[in-house]
Amino acid sequence: MIQGTCSNAGKSLVVAGLCRAFTRRGLSVRPFKPQNMSNNAAPAADGGEIGRAQALQARACHVPPSVHMNPVLLKPETDCGSQVVVQGRMVGRVRAGDYYGMKPSLLPSVLESFARLGDEADLVLVEGAGSPAEVNLRSGDIANMGFAQAAQVPVVLVGDIERGGVIAQLVGTWELLDPDERALVKGYIVNKFRGDPRLFDTALPILAARTGLRSFGTVTWCDAAADLPKEDMLGLAEIARERPDARIVVAVPRLPRLSNLDDLDPLAQEPSVRLVIVEPGAPIGADADLVLLPGSKATVADLAFLRAQGWHIDIQAHVRRGGHVLGLCGGYQMLGRSIADPLGLEGPPAEVEGLGLLDVATELDRTKTVRETTAIDLHDGTALHGYEIHLGRTTGPGLERPMIRIDGHADGAVSPDGRVAGCYLHGLLGNDGWRARYLRSLDPSVRSALDVQQRTEAALDGLAAHLEACLDLDELLAVARPVGTS
Repeated sequence: MIQGTCSNAGKSLVVAGLCRAFTRRGLSVRPFKPQNMSNNAAPAADGGEIGRAQALQARACHVPPSVHMNPVLLKPETDCGSQVVVQGRMVGRVRAGDYYGMKPSLLPSVLESFARLGDEADLVLVEGAGSPAEVNLRSGDIANMGFAQAAQVPVVLVGDIERGGVIAQLVGTWELLDPDERALVKGYIVNKFRGDPRLFDTALPILAARTGLRSFGTVTWCDAAADLPKEDMLGLAEIARERPDARIVVAVPRLPRLSNLDDLDPLAQEPSVRLVIVEPGAPIGADADLVLLPGSKATVADLAFLRAQGWHIDIQAHVRRGGHVLGLCGGYQMLGRSIADPLGLEGPPAEVEGLGLLDVATELDRTKTVRETTAIDLHDGTALHGYEIHLGRTTGPGLERPMIRIDGHADGAVSPDGRVAGCYLHGLLGNDGWRARYLRSLDPSVRSALDVQQRTEAALDGLAAHLEACLDLDELLAVARPVGTS
């Protein structure tokens, strides 16, 4: 089990790289994360949804994603409440304080999923969540040491040296662990080192004296990881890349509950595109060619936030200047005339005015669509692949000008002038041919040669090779133990 000394220590990418590295050695490998908190979800091959980081890790193993790779997924809807997904299916909504009483009841499902993966694999690589040193939250824990103890899984700590204080991170975490928890910890990895890793050698005896733990290696900065999808909002700032000479500027307002951020990654990788994350308090720049509204886990609340920032005024001005707007899933719903939530699924029952750029209206209901799917672009017949994860049904005259066809059914809407469009297909921008055509519509001089799938595979291979060079993988494998043993 890979546990971090803090959030964003790099656990997800370390696990993804190890998944690919051990798979390349001929092992059957599976990723596992007992509990994840993220609105960046992916459909699983066996139905339901899991965290997108686990879907990427499954890809690193060359296996389809399964709901058992992430049996508990929390999807934040407010600052103090989340949707709870267990083994791929939504089981309810819960406030943060109430969830702590709920956790012990989820452990059997977590252990069942872990056992299933263990039955079909040579090696299961488990990812923790946040930090195991949050001792005030330890009661009923299923994400870190609580799971490790229940499943008797050996633990390796990952510290983030880029933040500074990595010695304090590791020693402090060790000091806050109980003796029976310490017995499971077999060593540590120092992550995100910039420069010559030999400079850290003088710290090794200090850490050994303080903790008795061994080092499995120091992972230097890996440029290949930049081409892999970001897990959640913490990685959003890393998506945008400064390209002052880019031909196309794409502006993305940073809404509190943005979801499915992988829709942004293909644009971030395009040499001709400058992706701008518009922070709260800042206007949407007049130089934007496209305003992109991605998915949202709380569409009504995010729309209210958008208005509070004055971004609705900026978007209207952008359209009047001849700019383009693209909405995906929740962003598509915001582009319509109204959004109704009569059942109070996202908060108090309400009906709110949309941006009015598409002649459609959405009503949220309990029916949730979660599936991988194929589609056809109705402009030129391009075949598309993507996925749907959404609540709600969209109707209205605007549907007479659909954007795409999903599994034989018209989906989305396009404004009469063609400059505003939206649909429910996540992953749309990951389709190379469609993205290339769309970028040409924004600037005819742009010619995209980016192959997103090939680039992702190359990044996983590059990350695996990097970890092979930085870590002692033989020693890591040697501390693994058969499921159910102690």
